[in-house]
Amino acid sequence: MRTIGWLLLLIGGLAGGLSSAAGQPSAPPDTTRGDAVAPSPAPASGDLAGQGGALEATPLFYVAEDAATLHNRSGLNAPVTRLAMRTPVRRLSCEADWCRVRTDGGTTGYVAADALSNVWIRVSKRKRRVYVYRGAELAHAFEADMAYNAFADKKRNGGRTRPDHWRTPEGTFYVVHKNPQSEFYKALVLNYPKVEDARRGLDAGLISRAQYEAIRQAQQEHRMPPMGTDLGGWIEIHGDGTGDATAWTQGCVAIRNGAMDVIWEQVRVGTPVLIE
Repeated sequence: MRTIGWLLLLIGGLAGGLSSAAGQPSAPPDTTRGDAVAPSPAPASGDLAGQGGALEATPLFYVAEDAATLHNRSGLNAPVTRLAMRTPVRRLSCEADWCRVRTDGGTTGYVAADALSNVWIRVSKRKRRVYVYRGAELAHAFEADMAYNAFADKKRNGGRTRPDHWRTPEGTFYVVHKNPQSEFYKALVLNYPKVEDARRGLDAGLISRAQYEAIRQAQQEHRMPPMGTDLGGWIEIHGDGTGDATAWTQGCVAIRNGAMDVIWEQVRVGTPVLIE
C-alpha cells in the first residue's frame, strides 16, 4: 500500500512521517443505516515507512477551515505568524485548548487545538468505497455509488451527448465547501478543477487563458474554482446514495444519508481527499 505517498500528497507534498499504526486496532464497522462495510485493517508501520526513514511518534496534522495564529505561548497574545489553511504541522503536545506544533520550516509555537485536524478521505473507484481516516487509522468505510463511467479519469465536462465523460476525477483534492442544503441531502464540494487540470485543458483548447488564470488564482486563495468551464466541475461527495455500489452519478461520489451524517461531523473545509 502506498499510504505514505498518499498522505504526503494530501497534506501538501511536504516530507514528514506519520504515526505508526502498528498495534492500533481498525475501527469497527459503522452500522449507521446499514450502509457501512467492514474496514480493511489500518496500514501497518511498514506501509508507512516510505523510503526507509524512521517514523516519528506524532502524526502530521493540518490547519483546517481558516488561517490560524501561531503563538509563542499558549493562551497569551504573543503571535508569531499566521498559518494558512491546509498548512501541514506536526503536533508535539496538547494541553487544554492549545497544541504545541512545529511547522515544516522548523518554527515551533502554539495554536488553538480546534484549528487542527488529521482527518482525510480515500475514495476507491475500483472497490466503490469511501474510507475515512484519522492519521494512519481507519475510522469508517462505506459503500459508494460512482459515476456513469466509473473507471476512467475525468478530462472534461460530461453531458447527455457525452455520457462517457461523466467521470470522477482521480488525484488529490480537498473539501473546498460544505453544502448542508444540497439537492442530494448534504454535499462536500471538492476543488476540481485544479491547476494541473486547467493546464491540460488550456493545452487541449478546452479553456481560455483567462479561465486558466481564474482557476489558478482560486487555488492560490483556497477558493472554489470556476465550475462552469468545459473541464466540468461540482465534483462532490454527497448523500442520497443507494448503498449498493452502483454507477449512476455524473462524476460525484454518492453515499447513503446515514453515512453522510457520520462523515459530515468529522470533515471540515480543507480536509484532504484522495481519489484513486
